[in-house]
Amino acid sequence: MSNKQQLVNWVIATLRESAWAPLSVIGFYFIGLIFHLYQSFPPLDIPTHFMGGVAIAYFYRSAIRNSQKILGDVPLSMQVLLAFTCTGTTTILWEYYEYLFDHFFGTHMVRGLEDTLLDMFLGLSGALALSVLYRRR
Repeated sequence: MSNKQQLVNWVIATLRESAWAPLSVIGFYFIGLIFHLYQSFPPLDIPTHFMGGVAIAYFYRSAIRNSQKILGDVPLSMQVLLAFTCTGTTTILWEYYEYLFDHFFGTHMVRGLEDTLLDMFLGLSGALALSVLYRRR
């Protein structure tokens, strides 16, 4: 099997197995934005960011596990560390998205530095929770 075909198989397997998790949280997030749920009930932001961290870490763990068919064995500790750091990077990029959306479209997703730091903390806490509790069959 060619490298290109292996890469395609890896992407398809990962999306099939775990894309539902981040897409569910993103869908919930956008429904909240559309119906102004975060303005009406600001604490709703807390479980959203926590579950976002869980979902993204799950997606990365799945991608890393599936990549072993191409790369060879990746020790479990490295899988956990890589998924956690990738989730951290994603939380930072998400906060940039919120800031830029506020700046260019006049939304009010960012409610200050404490809000941003709490959002990142919650995302990483979700990733940590998944890392501790996640066991693959």
